Amino acid sequence: MNISEMTALETAEMIKAKKISVKEAVNNVIDNIKKNDNKINAYITVTEENALKDAETIQKKIDSGEETGLFAGVPFAIKDNICTKGIRTSCASKMLENFTPIYDATVVRRIKNSDAISIGKLNMDEFGMGGSTETSYFGVVRNPCDTQRVSGGSSGGAAAAVASDEALFALASDTGGSIRQPCSFCGVSGIVPTYGAVSRYGLIAFASSLDRIGAIGRDIKDCAAVLSVIGGYDTNDPTSVKNTSLDFSQCYDGNIKDLKIGIPENYIGFITDTEVKKKITETIKIFSSLGAETEFFTLPLSEYAVAAYYVISCAEASSELSRYDGIRYGYRSERAGNISDIFVNSRSEAFGEEVKRRIMLGSFVLSKGHYDDYYKKASQVRTMIKAEFEKAFEKYDIILAPAAPTTAYKIGENISDPLKMYLGDICTVSVSLAGNPAAVIPCGMANALPVGVQLIGRAFDEKNIVKTAHAFQINTDFHKAGKGVV
Repeated sequence: MNISEMTALETAEMIKAKKISVKEAVNNVIDNIKKNDNKINAYITVTEENALKDAETIQKKIDSGEETGLFAGVPFAIKDNICTKGIRTSCASKMLENFTPIYDATVVRRIKNSDAISIGKLNMDEFGMGGSTETSYFGVVRNPCDTQRVSGGSSGGAAAAVASDEALFALASDTGGSIRQPCSFCGVSGIVPTYGAVSRYGLIAFASSLDRIGAIGRDIKDCAAVLSVIGGYDTNDPTSVKNTSLDFSQCYDGNIKDLKIGIPENYIGFITDTEVKKKITETIKIFSSLGAETEFFTLPLSEYAVAAYYVISCAEASSELSRYDGIRYGYRSERAGNISDIFVNSRSEAFGEEVKRRIMLGSFVLSKGHYDDYYKKASQVRTMIKAEFEKAFEKYDIILAPAAPTTAYKIGENISDPLKMYLGDICTVSVSLAGNPAAVIPCGMANALPVGVQLIGRAFDEKNIVKTAHAFQINTDFHKAGKGVV
């Protein structure tokens, strides 16, 4: 079997059975990067030398009969806002262009303990601020299914790398849809855990009350397996929740009979592409044919979610990014004559336009005279949206919704219209505000481009999401349709 056609778990099984070597698996991915990434631009840093050294170490463990981890020898990649010891972590920004952390993020340490092999750091929107990976200081990431189109954002590099066989899976972050929307655009699977189920220690913050680390893979089983490795309580993260179970071993029987799936009608109304709407409608019918009970209902507060999300996230971003002042670390302007100049010139020169826009918006909504009108009110709306989801889950096991209102759009088409870009998050930000888990899986092609469907679950009920997504994927081939087209 061709390594490029295997999932991460299948590759791990082949390596442990000694049907392929670790070096073969790693070289396959490195060769794909050399072949494709000049067209895709998914990577900021490729750590080929380190990967080959790690491959030798893991192979020796296997050959000696030593116990190895779940992902022994499997090549993966890491979004460039997750800290990696001794390897540049730039957040795709000039501000951190040469920043090298002195420690690994908890998720990186845990996935390395499973004997997976890091190939490098993935391109993204600057500091996670964007929905198309067009705001990166290191250039736009192109969609492997059509290189004239965006890969989505902010985890566009992660989704594109998996879709173009440049990584078997990726660690990525999601603040307002940053895993889910790129997965939809690139035709790969992704999962975002409940807030607190996976440690954020070592994740460079955009908006701390919204940021989550999840996984992107070739199918939902890969994503779930990654989550089972990186999840769990961490004393380094005060928002980490104890006694969370991310064991998915009982989720793969394919039986979703008696499962109740709710479909918010207003989310279907958010779709602006008729072909995307058609695919979501067909997906609902497939779930019904598999024995699930489907029913339409309404989540009326969703129309306020985009406004609430951007007020809250920008407010938090203005605070989080205040640490980048040209003094302690990061970029420092050469035009700085005094300490005031250091602050102003360093931030002016090193932050991109979208980051500056969000800092300014965040500072405004937190300012005296505006806090109650904007930030406080947005926080109240957030509480109401969370309660609305909790009420819906009293009746439904899963909520099904589109992951994006369109397929991937052309590079440059929307970037000059911030409001249009922000409205592209309309299908995902409600879940971010509520902190619920969600997965996106491919559900077909529209106009030769991938479409993804979003499955949303109760808090800490990742198992039901994985069970539902897996039942869909073993009965369809949509998760294979858009992969590897360059």
